[in-house]
Amino acid sequence: MDAQYRPEQIEAQAQSFWEDNQSFKVTEKPGQEKFYCLSMFPYPSGRLHMGHVRNYTIGDVVSRYQRMLGKNVLQPMGWDAFGLPAENAAIKNKVAPAKWTFENIDYMKGQLKRLGFGYDWDRELATCTPEYYRWEQWFFTKLYEKGLVYRKQSTVNWCPHDMTVLANEQVIDGCCWRCDTPVEQKNIPQWFIKITDYADELLNDLDQLDGWPEQVKTMQRNWIGRSEGVELTFAIEGEDPLRVYTTRPDTLMGVSYVAVAAGHPLAQKAAAGNADIAAFVEECQHTKVAEADMATMEKKGIATGLTATHPISGEPVPVWIANFVLMSYGTGAVMAVPAHDQRDFEFAQKYDLPINQVIEPANGETIDLGNQAFTEKGTLVNSGEFSGKTSAEAFDAIAAWLTERNLGEKKVNYRLRDWGVSRQRYWGAPIPMVETEDGELHPTPADQLPVILPTDVEMDGVNSPIKADPEWARTTFNGQPALRETDTFDTFMESSWYYARYCCPQNDQAMLDPAAANYWLPVDQYIGGIEHAILHLLYSRFFHKLLRDSGLVESDEPFKQLLCQGMVLKDGAKMSKSKGNTVDPQTMIEEYGADTVRLFMMFAAPPEQSLEWNDAGVEGAHRFIKRLWRQVADHVSGGACIALDKAALDDAGKGLRRKTHETIQKVSDDYGRRATFNTAIAAVMELVNEISKFEAGDDAGRAVRQEALEAAVLLLSPIIPHAAHSLWQALGHADPALDATWPQVDESALVKDTVELVVQVNGKVRAKLAVPASADKAALEALALEEENVQRFIDGKTVRKVIVVPGKLVNIVAN
Repeated sequence: MDAQYRPEQIEAQAQSFWEDNQSFKVTEKPGQEKFYCLSMFPYPSGRLHMGHVRNYTIGDVVSRYQRMLGKNVLQPMGWDAFGLPAENAAIKNKVAPAKWTFENIDYMKGQLKRLGFGYDWDRELATCTPEYYRWEQWFFTKLYEKGLVYRKQSTVNWCPHDMTVLANEQVIDGCCWRCDTPVEQKNIPQWFIKITDYADELLNDLDQLDGWPEQVKTMQRNWIGRSEGVELTFAIEGEDPLRVYTTRPDTLMGVSYVAVAAGHPLAQKAAAGNADIAAFVEECQHTKVAEADMATMEKKGIATGLTATHPISGEPVPVWIANFVLMSYGTGAVMAVPAHDQRDFEFAQKYDLPINQVIEPANGETIDLGNQAFTEKGTLVNSGEFSGKTSAEAFDAIAAWLTERNLGEKKVNYRLRDWGVSRQRYWGAPIPMVETEDGELHPTPADQLPVILPTDVEMDGVNSPIKADPEWARTTFNGQPALRETDTFDTFMESSWYYARYCCPQNDQAMLDPAAANYWLPVDQYIGGIEHAILHLLYSRFFHKLLRDSGLVESDEPFKQLLCQGMVLKDGAKMSKSKGNTVDPQTMIEEYGADTVRLFMMFAAPPEQSLEWNDAGVEGAHRFIKRLWRQVADHVSGGACIALDKAALDDAGKGLRRKTHETIQKVSDDYGRRATFNTAIAAVMELVNEISKFEAGDDAGRAVRQEALEAAVLLLSPIIPHAAHSLWQALGHADPALDATWPQVDESALVKDTVELVVQVNGKVRAKLAVPASADKAALEALALEEENVQRFIDGKTVRKVIVVPGKLVNIVAN
């Protein structure tokens, strides 16, 4: 064995062995317990960053550990390869998105291999290949046939210069991020999938997910946003009744105006004959449509001149157009109660509208409505026949009153909206729908799938190449001329089912092989960033239920356990190019080796917490591996060891063996139940310290040191697999460390012959004694009283009481 630790050479040898032996290739083995470990796949941006390295190291450590427990482990990897960044890079670099993407995939795949991650590369997939998106297109057509897909007009951010739809994050101060043109709100046809049909199940099934962080489940509950309320109508003379939904019918008697969106028919009608209203509606067309923006922006409005009739009091209520109301949310109209809603309050103050209190605190305290609304529930006042009722009582009473008169009814509502999957950009999977000359929509027949996205294109930064090329859209349907849909899928479509396709990625006859999918699914451990807690995970859960209801999978949920790893920080801030605080993984690997980078990543912080990059910590991790390497090299230089004879061990040998098995016990708990790998590494470091102090004077001593070194190597092998591969061989094993079983605790090794006994006199420590572990209370009391230093402190005093805690403490009370 080379006494020098040479990571580049050692890691290349291990990786060659794994590749030559197809060590990570797996198939279904029904008689063996499976474990499916999945890390969220990367976007092929060009180079791995430290966040990737941390995510994938955690997944690899978990996978290797589970393999050592005897499970059939699947750990796949692929590429989330569609999306706008590739288009932007293509424009910047004057190269087609496909070429840029596949070049990046090749480079990043090499980086992943250099880090020693144990992926079954035979299952690799890239979402931008027709072999993948063909089945996504096929599934979409099946959902359309089941009535779960529809097209409707929807409001989007539109750049009139570039003639393209913009995501909310591409709208900067109301203008297009690319050309600075003021952005408009435009209604265009968009495709939707009915996720709202599954809202209750998505909400209720969160209770099944015991292995998910509560924070993530709470975020999903809030996003789904189930609420119970009342939908009611305000009559408007000469117009259709105005429908509104409220979760606070107890405040209905406090309505002082109603507000509609700029896109509402009432607003459009009012704008037609009034230049001021038309100008305001036009201004609203340049407002972002993200909820977060709506909440924080300045509240603006204009009166329509229309008057609605309050459904209970019959009083006239003015109708306003307000920029905080969107047509895409609810009915596009809200009832405004300024006294009891802060947004309505700010609007009413600005436009001098009435603020009518109708709720008072349950304790009868007087409230001040001069600066803010009173938004809590309480007791109704100024509410006619409903005055005196609690908010809860009034909810039911007012709902019943409205229902009896056909003016409203109780209704369950959701914040969740149907999933809009249309994107007006190029680099995505074409939506497999066609429109015939009679205006009818049809799914692309299965024998014409996939609808292939052309890849030999030039990007001008404005129009999607498939929208700019009228020939691409021309097709036929049942012999009739037809036009293909030129929108592409939202990339969340691809990432919502990739975990399932990994079960059978080579299958060219079906989207999934149910036998394989039901063997591997659900994923046992999913690992990824908290930033995906809502949309990606919610869409994946929805997609899984769609797959289940189509007979392709049997389980209800896709992911059993979820681990959201923390960020990698440097100088207290998230690593980013804009901050200039990035550390290149490639540079670190070349300088220290992949095992050092992996060890530091797992030692610096628990997985869920942020990790602060520290150069000294990396150097420390490297020194520790070199130290372990030297200890093994020194040990094996002494020749082969005889079998361990427990009976032949002296006290020092028993002590090292006890430390070895205490470490196995702790590390097993840390890897398994606790998933705190940093404390596991610290425990092995303590063991290595004990090994370095141990002097093996005879064959029994060499044998117990061999056992300790083997344990240290195996306990660290999921984290530093390359070094472990060589060290395990050096310790005399023909089979690779990868196939070794996880070390088991020998309970007999944990039994101590002697224990340390603390002796106190009047509460102060006066001695520490090594006493037989089996000694009874009488023996312990006698040993404590005989100790020389204890004798000094009780000399001339009367011993009043002796308190004995076996194995720990003797306290002598004397005066």
